[in-house]
Amino acid sequence: MNETLKRIHSFLRTPKSEDGRMYFHPILMMYAAKNFGKTYTEFMTDYRILVDANMRCLEMHDHDAVSVISDPYRETSAFGAKITFNGDHSPKAEKLINNPADVLKLVNPDIYACERTLDRIKGVVYYRELLGKEFPIIGWIEGPLAETADLSGVSETMMNMFMEPDMVKDTMMICLNTAKDFAAAQIKAGANIMGIGDAVCSQISLELYNEFCLPLHKELFEFIRSMGALVKLHICGDITHLLPSLAGLAIDILDIDWMVDIAGAHKIMGQNVMICGNLDPVSVIMEGSKQLIKEKYSEAESKIPRENWIMMGGCEIPRDTPVENMNYLRKISLRNVVD
Repeated sequence: MNETLKRIHSFLRTPKSEDGRMYFHPILMMYAAKNFGKTYTEFMTDYRILVDANMRCLEMHDHDAVSVISDPYRETSAFGAKITFNGDHSPKAEKLINNPADVLKLVNPDIYACERTLDRIKGVVYYRELLGKEFPIIGWIEGPLAETADLSGVSETMMNMFMEPDMVKDTMMICLNTAKDFAAAQIKAGANIMGIGDAVCSQISLELYNEFCLPLHKELFEFIRSMGALVKLHICGDITHLLPSLAGLAIDILDIDWMVDIAGAHKIMGQNVMICGNLDPVSVIMEGSKQLIKEKYSEAESKIPRENWIMMGGCEIPRDTPVENMNYLRKISLRNVVD
């Protein structure tokens, strides 16, 4: 293992890492809420419920990191948008930006003074109180393009990249500054890995990514590293076409969805990056038999060096995933376990 990977692994270790287990970092939101007997809305709006629900899952599945991920609208709320919650359904956000004049009104918020961003920061503090120093806590922020889409609408953002490119770039720069503030606050609170969700990037071409996102990602990722945390990039969907540009960034952990070839991603990203993924969360983890889960786990394991892999679903673990399937996935990822 080279020195760069040794540094990354030093952030990932838990008191149980020496048993030879494969790192297991599932994304748990609706699933955690359901198995804690709470609604998704309660999970999103009260850090104590979010943390306690995840701690229950940790007891159940013995995975190797916890996270404060919940929904994409923490920063959106801080910018002043009204967020509408509806029980176990995904929330909706008021659109704040409709034209260039609206961008001029957008002000970087004080993330400590805004209820939803402060709630996430408190969640990190609560985790650290419960877990102590030797356990990975993943903070979470929205990437600049994703947050721009949250404020403007996804379709509108896509269209404006061609029709009003300066408007999009100006909004993204404001979102970048808030992302840096929010990341710094969570790192100071105790997060040692910072997750960046920038899902919309998978929906644009490499050329648009390089023009709109690459410079901002470079600045954001280097800032997070300077604060002493690992950089974990999460882009839902097929990012195969973006990998050549992502390979030049300060990424420590790259999440890949189920449709991305894990061997190809590792080859392009190189020996200094951990690849996190990429079992299909629906057809394999939620709906699959034990035989299928083991087959797909073994297939992924065979394609990447053990030291470069964190095992995870390609995205969030679905709400109705059987507990037994999650337990089985943990079981087969422990070294020297034969089923």
